[in-house]
Amino acid sequence: MSTRPPVVFIHGFIGTFEAGEVEAPYVAPDLLGYGEHRSTPFAQISLPAQVEHIATVLQSRFGTESVDVVGHSVGGAIAMLFAHAYPERVRRVVNVEGNFTLDDAFWSASVGRMTPDEAETMLAGFKADPLQWLRGAVPDAAPTMGDVARRWLDHQPASTLRAMGQSVVAVTGRAAYLDALREVFQHHPVYLLSGERSLPGWNVPDWALSESAGSATLKGCGHLMPIENPAAFSAAIRGFLA
Repeated sequence: MSTRPPVVFIHGFIGTFEAGEVEAPYVAPDLLGYGEHRSTPFAQISLPAQVEHIATVLQSRFGTESVDVVGHSVGGAIAMLFAHAYPERVRRVVNVEGNFTLDDAFWSASVGRMTPDEAETMLAGFKADPLQWLRGAVPDAAPTMGDVARRWLDHQPASTLRAMGQSVVAVTGRAAYLDALREVFQHHPVYLLSGERSLPGWNVPDWALSESAGSATLKGCGHLMPIENPAAFSAAIRGFLA
């Protein structure tokens, strides 16, 4: 039986979270609007609502036990917001290219501005050629990655992406957002994980780099590192959680 604290993996703006091998109890829930919760109404999907959803999942699964939180992309922002809202529930955070500024929300912001028809057309185009969509982030994506890309694209409706995009802009655009993140760094060990190609575009403040408990960059990877190199990604996560 593992003596390590449970882990919650929080997926990003699109798709799921490929947790890989974890030497601890863990849960990788679908966020509101995704997977088993894809029918969640548009108005009920937001970053604050996702925080409360995670709290409910953890209470049901692990009671009041403190957990390690790993979040990728927008999931990294949700992980930090969860740690700020429920500091007693979190032991440490692994932030995988999570949003720090509006500059980190370029795609989600653009989707949030779309009309329902525009978003539907965009997602349908991606689904028509999942590998081509993936190659926008993974230039040399192998054909074998197509099945994973297809699963990610099928995991949520376009309405979820619009709702999340709008909330990402509303929440991360506030001055209080960075203040909240800094409080998390002050009260919890926060680890930063990036891809070599995408690191230059990740707007991590200098204070976050200096106050982090550790950081790593996956060589040859971009933002979709869980798909691009799942073995290296899982190994990096295990290293932070060890």
